[in-house]
Amino acid sequence: MFIKLLFLFTFVPILEIYVLIEAGRQIGVISTISLVILTGIAGAFLARSQGFQLLTRIQSDLQAGRVPAEEMFDGAMILAGGMVLLTPGFCTDLMGFILLTPVSRNYIKRWLRHWLEKKIARGEIQFRRY
Repeated sequence: MFIKLLFLFTFVPILEIYVLIEAGRQIGVISTISLVILTGIAGAFLARSQGFQLLTRIQSDLQAGRVPAEEMFDGAMILAGGMVLLTPGFCTDLMGFILLTPVSRNYIKRWLRHWLEKKIARGEIQFRRY
């Protein structure tokens, strides 16, 4: 776990700084800053619209008496995508857009479900009811 956190909090920011410096060198500082601002605005709009669509789907499932299990996965990924978009940089913005776009989110959701099922089958994740 320590290695994963070390990677997350050390190497990802170093990669972001490198990509930002290279982008500034290739297309100019003003263009790079403009792109970072533009991706932030586009990401906020996408997160907002996907969040509202998700709330509508959750409400319709609850009104129909269904448990919104799929929507819980979507909600977690929309939240993670929105949080990643708060970090300035192109690599994290790309990951945020991947998590916020419904087509790519479905692939990630399928992989995440498979990963969780394997963890549960191995006994690494347990559910307790009180």
